[in-house]
Amino acid sequence: MENQIDRYFQYLVTHGGSDLHLSQGQPPKIRVHGSITAIPDEPVLTGESLGSMMREIASEKGWQHYEECGDLDFAYAMDDDSRFRCNYLKQSHGYASVFRLIPTKIASLDELGIPEVVKSFGHIRSGLVLVTGPTGSGKSTTLAALIDYININFSRHIVTIEEPIEFVHRNKRSIITQREVPIQTPSFADGLRAALREDADIVLVGEMRDLDTISLALTAAETGLLVFGTLHTNNARKTVDRLIDVFPADQQSQIRTMLAASLRGVVAQLLCKRSDKPGRVAVNEIMVSNSSVSAIIREGATQKLYDVIISGKAEGMKFMDESIWDKLKDGIISPFEAYMKAIDKKRFKAYLPEDMQQLANSAGETETGG
Repeated sequence: MENQIDRYFQYLVTHGGSDLHLSQGQPPKIRVHGSITAIPDEPVLTGESLGSMMREIASEKGWQHYEECGDLDFAYAMDDDSRFRCNYLKQSHGYASVFRLIPTKIASLDELGIPEVVKSFGHIRSGLVLVTGPTGSGKSTTLAALIDYININFSRHIVTIEEPIEFVHRNKRSIITQREVPIQTPSFADGLRAALREDADIVLVGEMRDLDTISLALTAAETGLLVFGTLHTNNARKTVDRLIDVFPADQQSQIRTMLAASLRGVVAQLLCKRSDKPGRVAVNEIMVSNSSVSAIIREGATQKLYDVIISGKAEGMKFMDESIWDKLKDGIISPFEAYMKAIDKKRFKAYLPEDMQQLANSAGETETGG
């Protein structure tokens, strides 16, 4: 039987949207290629109508948790082709929810346009690989493609710990065990701790958000597991700094040594709005760990990572602004989009139309991309 909310999901799918926003006191809205617009001819949502729709697709236990705590995450499948990541929240006017459409077909790394060197991270047997970027930058999609690449090419036991499970993987050459927080395991740290006893070769940690999870991930990577994780940072240097800064000052020297030994690479990702056709395109910064990277991390001199990435082109490394420059040069993104997402904005300012250059001057150029 069709749920009330499914008509909004069907509208989202039909119009090529990525997210549905429902909020008490507002009409329903969708995000298409990065921009949010209201669904035409739809009334403002009341607490009664929105609450009824939200309750219908949540479990009884989940709804009770939401009513008590004000937040809930889970996944919902409308049909065989449409699956959604659901986030329930409470806001100043009452109920609210955000739904992200999860593609049921896992795109390949090639289809996503991810640099070829990323495949090499699937060939290694141990260590830590991080896929980073702001919310909504396609981290989960890239990681799912990398897990699928391993699943097709290698016989491994892969354990994923996610909140919620987004992409559903079917066993190919590998065995894939997917665990959802908090349904099958109480937390990311608990799931990671258990993976050490589950004869896993590879563990995917959906979010490395606290000291306990990061500490366990580093230990697992050091003891022979290949660990994939995500962080909300937008370049390699910030990623290394964030990992170390989570720990108390008296532990940071030891953590730098552990990270220097276990880090295999960082794939930072942003999504840019295309100018050549509707849609968005991923741009990536790639850092592949080598003896120079390890030495810099041990020393705590992360400002030097920029030079290593620039000089590491032969190893597949690439600085974020270089990726943005390539897309601008090929006419895939606009000068304005390049300027907004770039880290060194001065490099791209000259390509802006004159009126936008004046705006850029008045706004200053200290902000970073993202």
